[in-house]
Amino acid sequence: MFENLTTAGPLPSLNALRAFEAMARTGSATRAAAELNVTHSAVSRQVKTLEGQLGLRLFEGPRHALTLTEAGRGLLPGLTAAFDQIAAAVAEARGDGRDLHVAANASLAVKWLIPRLADFNRLHPQVRVHLVELAPHAVSRRGADVLLRLLDASRIDSLGALRVIPNAIGPVIAPALVRHDARADVLSAPRLAPRTHLSAWKDWARLTERRLPDAAERPVAHLHFALDGALAGWGAAVLPWALTAEAVADGRLLAPFGFARDDGAVAAIPGAGEMSKGRRQFLRWLGDQGRAMPDAPDAT
Repeated sequence: MFENLTTAGPLPSLNALRAFEAMARTGSATRAAAELNVTHSAVSRQVKTLEGQLGLRLFEGPRHALTLTEAGRGLLPGLTAAFDQIAAAVAEARGDGRDLHVAANASLAVKWLIPRLADFNRLHPQVRVHLVELAPHAVSRRGADVLLRLLDASRIDSLGALRVIPNAIGPVIAPALVRHDARADVLSAPRLAPRTHLSAWKDWARLTERRLPDAAERPVAHLHFALDGALAGWGAAVLPWALTAEAVADGRLLAPFGFARDDGAVAAIPGAGEMSKGRRQFLRWLGDQGRAMPDAPDAT
């Protein structure tokens, strides 16, 4: 047995294996760096180190569009399973679901989840929630028990996610920007365009079969930046009902075209490991919160 271990050679650096697994799983050195709390360059260096230790190319293609090689694709599943098992073992050692690690997209966390977490704490004071940001477009994060983000229908099904709030999108505008006709004004106002959802206006136009007139564009980083910009009268934005329901209900925003439903949803993705009592309670609570949301006004 020991002869076999010796001839197999030394194992590569654990940090290098973690960096490769995170980059391959998330599809980006930037997202891997955010998950591992290191710099983009540190991830790249570790992956290069691993390639040198293995004598194999793990990624190929231009730097801005790297893809896994055959060797990389073969290595990833075993590493993901191993690191998931380690994370689950550590979570179990820390207690039976008392610590719950939740990763959520920044906009959902700030505008929807955090304002409701006091209710979960009131109902389940024994569960301590650790909340971290989920990188844009990521569907996994090491050590997370639950991940919360907007997903389309195909990804909801493939990830075994729980639908929390059916998705519907529509253009919104502050009353102060409406001069004569809200419909005309919301289409002619400067368009707030989140980098994480650059196609939002085009997606809404496609869903409603409308043609968008030309208008100035104001880029912002996140959906919640666009929401706050719309509330401040800086422009109009196409946003999900989940983020705008309260502002529309109390009149701070107008939605003159209503909201068009697509096949997606705000969804909860279960993380790796056994279903702890705390995770089960949190998922049930998320479902209750979603059902308590009022229905979006139909598109008109």
